[in-house]
Amino acid sequence: MPGIAELALGAAPIAGGALLGAAAGSFKGPDVRGMIAKDMDLLERIPDDKPELKARLEASINERISDLIAGTERSRAIREAAASYSGNWRDIVVFICAVLFTIVWWNVSHSRSNWLVMFIAMIILSVLAGIYAGRGIIRAIGSFMHRSDKKSQ
Repeated sequence: MPGIAELALGAAPIAGGALLGAAAGSFKGPDVRGMIAKDMDLLERIPDDKPELKARLEASINERISDLIAGTERSRAIREAAASYSGNWRDIVVFICAVLFTIVWWNVSHSRSNWLVMFIAMIILSVLAGIYAGRGIIRAIGSFMHRSDKKSQ
């Protein structure tokens, strides 16, 4: 049975990947709304004797507002697509591949320092992939039954 230090060393790649994913998920972009507000304040402070400068800054503000609106619409479309996702054949393929890789990993030498951690991670991944595949299959059967009920009426 490997010691705690060997388990910790074996878990390092998985923990590093999880930390990288957490860091990527918490990345915040620039505060576009705050910058627009500051630019509008700056626009009010530009003297009236510099109309070209005012016009250029106003055009820049309008462009940023248009970009902000387009980004919001894109984000809403992506959220709607993600919410309406009902699964497909790729979920089943991922589940089969995860189970097969878990079986292959079982046959790797158990004396490796990261064997146990990776085996547990693969079991968890296989269960999650199975849940997504099962959910997609259940939804597909439900929609098939719903369509066949409508045809028979």
